[in-house]
Amino acid sequence: MSSHREAPAISKDPVADNTDTYAFVSPDRPDTVTIITSYIPVEAPAGGPNFYEFGDDVLYEIHVDNNGDAQPDVTFQFRFQTALRNTETFLYNTGPITSLDSTSWNRRQLYSVTAVTRAGSTALASGLSCPPCNIGPRSTPDYAALAAASVHDLGSGMRVFAGQRAEGFFVDLGSIFDLGVLRPVQNLHLIPLPAAPGVNATREANVHTIAIQVPIRMLTRDGSAPTDPLDARAVLGIWGSASRRRVSVRETGNGNDDVQTGPWIQVSRLGNPLFNEVIVPMAHKDRWNAVPPSQDSEFLEYVRQPELARLLPVLYPNVFPNLAGLHADRADLVAVLLTGIPAGIVPGFQNFTGTTYADVLRLNVAVPPSSSPNPLGLVAGDAAGYPNGRRLVDDVVTIELRAVAGLTYPLANPSYTPDAAIPAVSDGLTVGNSGVSYLDAFPYLGVPHSGFETPAA
Repeated sequence: MSSHREAPAISKDPVADNTDTYAFVSPDRPDTVTIITSYIPVEAPAGGPNFYEFGDDVLYEIHVDNNGDAQPDVTFQFRFQTALRNTETFLYNTGPITSLDSTSWNRRQLYSVTAVTRAGSTALASGLSCPPCNIGPRSTPDYAALAAASVHDLGSGMRVFAGQRAEGFFVDLGSIFDLGVLRPVQNLHLIPLPAAPGVNATREANVHTIAIQVPIRMLTRDGSAPTDPLDARAVLGIWGSASRRRVSVRETGNGNDDVQTGPWIQVSRLGNPLFNEVIVPMAHKDRWNAVPPSQDSEFLEYVRQPELARLLPVLYPNVFPNLAGLHADRADLVAVLLTGIPAGIVPGFQNFTGTTYADVLRLNVAVPPSSSPNPLGLVAGDAAGYPNGRRLVDDVVTIELRAVAGLTYPLANPSYTPDAAIPAVSDGLTVGNSGVSYLDAFPYLGVPHSGFETPAA
């Protein structure tokens, strides 16, 4: 949910709201890349009888740029179709769902996967089944088995999953949006309260996730699998999106008969976590969701002079005394978020895609997975972590807060010494205390919370 409800228009259309995008070299299959996009923020597990599902009228896409022009070279498209078995019941299921073809499961979703390259489009699969939502021990008695059966082989080393997952992003939303409060240091806030641990607002929430695992050779510009991190061919730009038809006509009396027509229009996208949420001003957020990454020069000024960098010293006057002096354009944030980090700045590493400003995840596939991932990623010396792609364990809230506060400023200004207070910048959550757990294998996000065990919000 690093992009949950981040813009006025998409907050009213959760089915098309791209909440998170992840991209990393698969730890258990290091010759592949795993890309995960999630939608539908803050799903209440007990949200029946009309449980959450993908939109049949939404085009979900995962894009890969392999030559640095911020244009997709490989796109995976996902379309969903909902099938109702029994029109005379209000129930999602009329008995236990013990398999993906259980007749007691009344409302199923199937989907297709299409690959689009500059050479054209190829249908990879159709009629693939999503798992049901996790209802409870009687309705979905072995949910893990249902989810495992929903991992489909697309051939050529590709695998795909689409369905409900536990929210993997952890953040203290309740404090951050209360005038930028960070509970561990809120005693130093302009309006002080006693310091307290962080509270994960998404701890019991679910999302709907599309995950695909693809051999590296199928994504690079020349079909290679680079092993040198300084090789420009090793860097991929990755983002997710959702689109709707330009025209929707409502029919009287039955929403299922509504008609959508015209070209697909992008209504949501996501590359770097929190970009539209925190960097882009509210008046421009809907515009950002509508344009492709190749037009992100429109938003360059907000990266060079982020509002949050000005707010932190005001909200915490005794914590960040040096931040007010950072008046120069933030070339470090431009590198991290819009161009990638050029070679020669971080020894042995780069994820530079060129001079086209674009908010995409930049993944250097020549950097192998870490055997002991550091949630602070690259800034803590773990080059396999954010902002080199994004893993599930990466604490992107802390990383980006500290970056905005000045931790990455030396990337462009080597003589600058970050303020000693910056290590205190955190919402107080870590992988260990957030209550989030992940799987060791694809699709990596954990089993969704069940409605029986988790009260409705």
